[in-house]
Amino acid sequence: MNPSIADFSGLKAPDLEAFEAIAHEAYAGLPETFRALCKDLVIRVDDFPTEEVLKEMEAETDFDLLGLFQGVGLPFQSVDHSGGMPNMIWLYRRPILDYWAEHDETLGDVIAHVLVHEIGHHFGLSDDDMEAIEKRED
Repeated sequence: MNPSIADFSGLKAPDLEAFEAIAHEAYAGLPETFRALCKDLVIRVDDFPTEEVLKEMEAETDFDLLGLFQGVGLPFQSVDHSGGMPNMIWLYRRPILDYWAEHDETLGDVIAHVLVHEIGHHFGLSDDDMEAIEKRED
Protein backbone atom coordinates (compact mmCIF):
# COMPACT_ATOMS: atom_id res chain seq x y z
CA MET A 1 0.00 0.00 0.00
CA ASN A 2 1.41 3.37 -1.00
CA PRO A 3 1.34 6.13 1.59
CA SER A 4 -0.69 9.16 0.65
CA ILE A 5 0.78 12.63 0.31
CA ALA A 6 -1.02 13.59 3.51
CA ASP A 7 1.09 11.02 5.40
CA PHE A 8 4.15 13.16 4.68
CA SER A 9 2.64 16.58 5.29
CA GLY A 10 4.02 16.87 8.82
CA LEU A 11 7.58 15.84 7.95
CA LYS A 12 10.23 18.53 8.25
CA ALA A 13 13.99 18.64 8.38
CA PRO A 14 15.27 18.65 11.96
CA ASP A 15 15.81 22.10 13.43
CA LEU A 16 19.06 23.04 15.20
CA GLU A 17 17.88 21.61 18.53
CA ALA A 18 16.82 18.26 17.07
CA PHE A 19 19.96 18.10 14.93
CA GLU A 20 22.12 18.71 18.00
CA ALA A 21 20.29 15.91 19.83
CA ILE A 22 21.08 13.54 16.93
CA ALA A 23 24.73 14.63 17.05
CA HIS A 24 24.96 14.00 20.80
CA GLU A 25 23.33 10.60 20.36
CA ALA A 26 25.87 9.76 17.63
CA TYR A 27 28.70 10.90 19.91
CA ALA A 28 27.34 8.83 22.82
CA GLY A 29 27.38 5.79 20.50
CA LEU A 30 31.13 6.07 19.93
CA PRO A 31 33.40 3.70 21.88
CA GLU A 32 34.15 4.80 25.45
CA THR A 33 37.92 4.76 24.86
CA PHE A 34 37.44 7.08 21.88
CA ARG A 35 35.25 9.48 23.87
CA ALA A 36 37.71 9.49 26.78
CA LEU A 37 40.25 11.17 24.49
CA CYS A 38 37.64 13.83 23.67
CA LYS A 39 36.66 14.82 27.22
CA ASP A 40 37.32 18.55 26.74
CA LEU A 41 36.07 18.69 23.16
CA VAL A 42 33.08 20.99 22.58
CA ILE A 43 30.57 20.05 19.88
CA ARG A 44 28.48 22.85 18.34
CA VAL A 45 25.84 22.91 15.64
CA ASP A 46 25.06 25.85 13.38
CA ASP A 47 23.17 26.21 10.12
CA PHE A 48 26.21 27.32 8.10
CA PRO A 49 29.87 28.19 8.61
CA THR A 50 30.65 31.88 9.13
CA GLU A 51 31.89 33.99 6.23
CA GLU A 52 35.29 34.09 7.93
CA VAL A 53 35.48 30.28 8.06
CA LEU A 54 34.34 29.94 4.44
CA LYS A 55 37.05 32.36 3.34
CA GLU A 56 39.74 30.71 5.50
CA MET A 57 38.84 27.25 4.19
CA GLU A 58 38.61 28.58 0.61
CA ALA A 59 35.09 27.20 0.26
CA GLU A 60 33.29 28.04 -2.96
CA THR A 61 29.78 27.88 -1.50
CA ASP A 62 28.02 27.84 1.89
CA PHE A 63 27.42 24.12 1.35
CA ASP A 64 31.06 23.04 0.89
CA LEU A 65 31.80 22.38 4.57
CA LEU A 66 29.86 19.77 6.52
CA GLY A 67 31.92 20.19 9.65
CA LEU A 68 35.04 21.83 11.04
CA PHE A 69 37.57 21.19 13.79
CA GLN A 70 38.94 24.31 15.44
CA GLY A 71 41.75 24.12 17.94
CA VAL A 72 45.05 22.42 18.55
CA GLY A 73 45.11 18.68 17.85
CA LEU A 74 46.08 16.42 20.76
CA PRO A 75 49.55 15.55 19.40
CA PHE A 76 50.38 19.25 19.11
CA GLN A 77 49.29 20.30 22.59
CA SER A 78 51.79 21.00 25.33
CA VAL A 79 51.77 22.24 28.90
CA ASP A 80 52.52 25.67 27.45
CA HIS A 81 49.16 25.47 25.65
CA SER A 82 46.77 26.57 28.35
CA GLY A 83 44.18 29.26 28.81
CA GLY A 84 43.14 29.13 25.16
CA MET A 85 39.77 28.27 23.71
CA PRO A 86 38.73 24.62 24.01
CA ASN A 87 38.96 22.41 20.96
CA MET A 88 35.67 22.61 19.10
CA ILE A 89 33.88 20.66 16.43
CA TRP A 90 31.28 22.45 14.35
CA LEU A 91 28.60 20.50 12.51
CA TYR A 92 26.83 22.51 9.83
CA ARG A 93 23.17 21.49 9.66
CA ARG A 94 22.14 22.80 6.24
CA PRO A 95 25.15 21.41 4.28
CA ILE A 96 24.76 18.06 6.08
CA LEU A 97 21.03 17.96 5.27
CA ASP A 98 21.84 18.79 1.64
CA TYR A 99 24.42 15.97 1.49
CA TRP A 100 21.99 13.55 3.17
CA ALA A 101 19.23 14.38 0.67
CA GLU A 102 21.49 13.33 -2.20
CA HIS A 103 22.92 10.11 -0.72
CA ASP A 104 21.58 6.77 0.38
CA GLU A 105 22.52 6.97 4.07
CA THR A 106 20.55 7.73 7.19
CA LEU A 107 20.90 11.22 8.62
CA GLY A 108 22.32 9.73 11.82
CA ASP A 109 25.00 7.90 9.81
CA VAL A 110 25.97 11.08 7.93
CA ILE A 111 26.20 13.08 11.16
CA ALA A 112 28.24 10.31 12.83
CA HIS A 113 30.62 10.18 9.86
CA VAL A 114 31.19 13.95 9.90
CA LEU A 115 31.62 13.88 13.68
CA VAL A 116 34.20 11.07 13.55
CA HIS A 117 36.03 12.85 10.70
CA GLU A 118 36.30 16.06 12.72
CA ILE A 119 37.34 14.13 15.84
CA GLY A 120 40.08 12.66 13.65
CA HIS A 121 41.42 16.21 13.26
CA HIS A 122 41.28 16.54 17.06
CA PHE A 123 43.57 13.47 17.15
CA GLY A 124 45.93 15.22 14.73
CA LEU A 125 44.99 13.29 11.58
CA SER A 126 44.92 15.04 8.23
CA ASP A 127 42.23 14.58 5.59
CA ASP A 128 44.70 12.40 3.65
CA ASP A 129 45.31 10.24 6.76
CA MET A 130 41.59 9.70 7.23
CA GLU A 131 41.04 8.96 3.55
CA ALA A 132 43.74 6.28 3.72
CA ILE A 133 42.13 4.77 6.82
CA GLU A 134 38.71 4.71 5.15
CA LYS A 135 40.16 3.03 2.05
CA ARG A 136 41.70 0.29 4.24
CA GLU A 137 38.27 -0.38 5.76
CA ASP A 138 36.63 -0.98 2.35
